[in-house]
This record gives sequence, structure tokens and C-alpha cells, in this order.
Amino acid sequence: MTMQGIFTGGCQCGAVRFRAEKLGRPSICHCRMCQKQFGGFFAPLVTADQAHLTWTRGQPSLYRSSAKVKRGFCGKCGTPLTYQSDEGVELAIGAFDHPELIEPEIQVNYGKRLPWIDHLFEKPQFSSPEHEAKWAAVESYQHPDHDTAEWPPKD
Repeated sequence: MTMQGIFTGGCQCGAVRFRAEKLGRPSICHCRMCQKQFGGFFAPLVTADQAHLTWTRGQPSLYRSSAKVKRGFCGKCGTPLTYQSDEGVELAIGAFDHPELIEPEIQVNYGKRLPWIDHLFEKPQFSSPEHEAKWAAVESYQHPDHDTAEWPPKD
């Protein structure tokens, strides 16, 4: 599957932004290195055509996590951004301005998944009016989910 269009995204603080115009296979990876990079249960990634990938603000810092892979992240806020190997680059789906448009199609390193992951969404949901009101009132300092001419904004 190839997705064409204009896909933008970046890190949480806005220091690093990108524009991708041709995306490939969206996936989630269960390997331990991806779990560690994302600080989560798996890594949601999508392949990107490097000829159609532009860093529009800043560049990711790189960490060599193995002999074959470099992992890109924002050097200021730590947001995971890329998985880079000789085969190309993959972008973190959660770093896109509209991650809802990029649904994973496959699971990679499935045998390495956490043993309870298949039952994760069977857990009870928690919600209360007090909880919702508390978090609705939080002022976010996060970069907005769209490109800005300047970031951070001047006071």
C-alpha cells in the first residue's frame, strides 16, 4: 500500500517538524528495542519514501541502537521520530499531525510481543465526570498538530 498526499508531523515541543508526501506500509513492531525507544508496549511506524521526506524544522538526533539501526528523536523533548536502517526510514505514526489516517496493517516481531498484549483492550475502562473535568482544564504546552511559522510563539 502506498499513501500519497501531504502528511506533516513533528515532536512534542515543535523543535523538529517533517513533511512526507509518500508513505508505505504502516506497522507495529513488538521487538524489545522498539519497546524501549517508545517507552511503550510496541512501536507504531510507517515507511517513508526518503525522496519525498523533508525536515521542515530542525533535524532528529540519532542514537545507534544496534549495528543495523539508528533511532531518531527530538534532542530537546525526546519524542521518538524515526527508525533508520539500510532499508530506509520509518516514521513514528504518533508523531504525525493526523495519526488517525495511518492505521497499522501488520505486526512485526510478533513473537516478541508482551505476553498480555492480546488482552489489553479487554481491560475495564475508567471514566468519571471529575476525571474528565480535571483533564479538560489542563493547559497544554505541546506544539499544535499543524505547521507553524514560528515556535515557540513570542510572548
